[in-house]
Amino acid sequence: MNYVTYGGVTIGLGLLVYELVTWWPGIKALKKDPVRHASRLLPFLLSWAYGCLTTLGVGGAIGWISGTILGLSNWLGDAALVWGVGGSGGQSAGRATFLPLSGPGLGIVLILTVGFIAAVKKSSEDQANVLKRGAWCGITLGTSAGVAGFAAVPLAQAANLLGDNTYGRI
Repeated sequence: MNYVTYGGVTIGLGLLVYELVTWWPGIKALKKDPVRHASRLLPFLLSWAYGCLTTLGVGGAIGWISGTILGLSNWLGDAALVWGVGGSGGQSAGRATFLPLSGPGLGIVLILTVGFIAAVKKSSEDQANVLKRGAWCGITLGTSAGVAGFAAVPLAQAANLLGDNTYGRI
């Protein structure tokens, strides 16, 4: 399993804050048409969920890419904490336990990877960047000990259930 440091969580939270600030339409516009404005966050949230799933015991090329992104995010965030604000780096911010994906759940992650790649290729450059930021944010926050890390448990359960029902019925 991949682990996340405070630096990695800092990078993930920074990505989340960036997305929320650039999305924010203003309170007046949000009150006027909340569904339309909230739906603009959907691509980010779906790619965030995909990023979380890639950190939950996925091996192979997908797991290697996810682990590399997490490792680089940990390093970058730890360096920013140490050199930017005088903090200390390398402290684990991950949960002690996690719910791994089953074999069929891993199959679902592979199918989602195909969909994610297709969505990034089909999207405009701005929308593709939103998808990439969402996945990166999910990778960094998916194994954290906070609320975002706890969201990974129902995501893993849903992927396992979907996989069991998909592969069990074919």
